[in-house]
Amino acid sequence: MLNLTAMTGRLVDTPELRRTKQGEVPVTSFRVAVRHDFVRNGDDDTDFFDVVAWRGTAEFICNYFKKGSLIQLTGRMQNRKWKDSHDQSRVTAELIADRAYFGDSKDKGGTADIDPLGDDSESSKDPDGVSLPANIDPFAE
Repeated sequence: MLNLTAMTGRLVDTPELRRTKQGEVPVTSFRVAVRHDFVRNGDDDTDFFDVVAWRGTAEFICNYFKKGSLIQLTGRMQNRKWKDSHDQSRVTAELIADRAYFGDSKDKGGTADIDPLGDDSESSKDPDGVSLPANIDPFAE
């Protein structure tokens, strides 16, 4: 089965890096506001999504993004079960982000000239070996 999600939105708050209880694995969780592409009754609607990132992706996001930054994310959706303070069972849908990309250009307050994967990374190149710019919008038409 395919579970692949991509979204572009703005960070609701500045993400904070945490570590697992053993203190070994970096993790961050944050919310992203994603505006709809259409306008309904003169109002543009916005959805808010919970996102979790682990390891290098978490460190990258915490180092280079802040509240209001435009971020592009890819990953998978996951349902997480938990109990609230009244011992009621709850379910939360989260995006588990595998990759994060700059959505803003440096001129708009972003830091798009930073290559988080390094100049020699094969992940920053297309199949023909051509380097892709850090501020590319894979979702643009």
